[in-house]
Formats: sequence, structure tokens, C-alpha cells
Amino acid sequence: MTDTLLLAFALMLVIEGAMPFIAPSVWRETFRRLIQFSDGQIRFVGLTSMLVGLIFIMFIS
Repeated sequence: MTDTLLLAFALMLVIEGAMPFIAPSVWRETFRRLIQFSDGQIRFVGLTSMLVGLIFIMFIS
């Protein structure tokens, strides 16, 4: 179980690091726009991301 969690964490880091590595200007502009969002909008984006991730996990398992 611990190995699986560490593998999932490592994969998340690889995926998260791909965008700044491939297109740093696009990544920077995305965060510049994100800063302008209200707290509610940021929470909605986070909630949507978590739900999509949970749905993917359900289909994979």
C-alpha cells in the first residue's frame, strides 16, 4: 500500500512538472490568471479537479 501511494505521488509530481518544463510562459500566464479568481472560483476549480480524479480512480479500480 505504501509503495502504491509513493508511486502515485511520484507520478503526480511528474505530471505537475511537465507543464512548466514544456511551456513555462503558458504556465506562468495560467497562474497569473488564477490569482485574479475569487476564493469561490478557486474552490470550484479544486472541487472539480478532485471529482474528476475520483471518477478516474473509480473507472481504473
